[in-house]
Amino acid sequence: MSLRLLCVVAHPDDECFAFGGALALAADRGVEISVICLTDGQAATYRGSATSGKELGEMRRAEFVASCKILGVAHYELLDYQDAQLEFANLSELAGKLVTRIRSFRPQVVLTFGSDGALNTHPDHTVVSAATTAAFHWAGSPKRYLELGELYQPQRLYHLTTSYFLPYRQPPLPAPWTLTLDINSVFDRKLEAFRAHTSQAPLMERTKPVFDEHGHEERYTLIASPVPQPARQSTDMFEGVAE
Repeated sequence: MSLRLLCVVAHPDDECFAFGGALALAADRGVEISVICLTDGQAATYRGSATSGKELGEMRRAEFVASCKILGVAHYELLDYQDAQLEFANLSELAGKLVTRIRSFRPQVVLTFGSDGALNTHPDHTVVSAATTAAFHWAGSPKRYLELGELYQPQRLYHLTTSYFLPYRQPPLPAPWTLTLDINSVFDRKLEAFRAHTSQAPLMERTKPVFDEHGHEERYTLIASPVPQPARQSTDMFEGVAE
């Protein structure tokens, strides 16, 4: 067996903007990675050369694939939920789709947003957090979705959190972190993956000063594990994970 990591995001560019360091570090140590993105980002403020929502969605799907390849992601999937409308999605249906993928891919570690909605307090991020968290617990439950594959319980659920805010955004209410990743060794690759999202170039330019100052670390909170344990600080997402 090998180490496997599942990351669930809401929009193309979340995988690099938010999680790029963790994904690239995992790829460098030989971890098999799957990223699931729920929408194609048609509601984005920055639209590149797209003249319609459909065209922007197609553009961002291609950008997502390019970014995943740069980060070393082996498996990537973009679902067909509507951008900026996830709060109205059927939570049970969405969680069931994620349970299916957890039971099939069998990751030891699951990674997603925190319930605060991340640095831009996006409601789609909060919904992804809720659905992924539910799926983490339900994938191993004999009371949930028995028709969706063999039960499987991942060993770690991490939520993204932060030690800083964006100066031009309403600040989120972040969870205290338990994991700090030094991403200096993969920082340039994270930026390269972000640059693959050419439609979002103005966003990259706007956030560059923040990335330059704070972007060399990523912080996460260990939210759930099958083993009761005290909160403590760590620098390794796979510490104590059995293959």
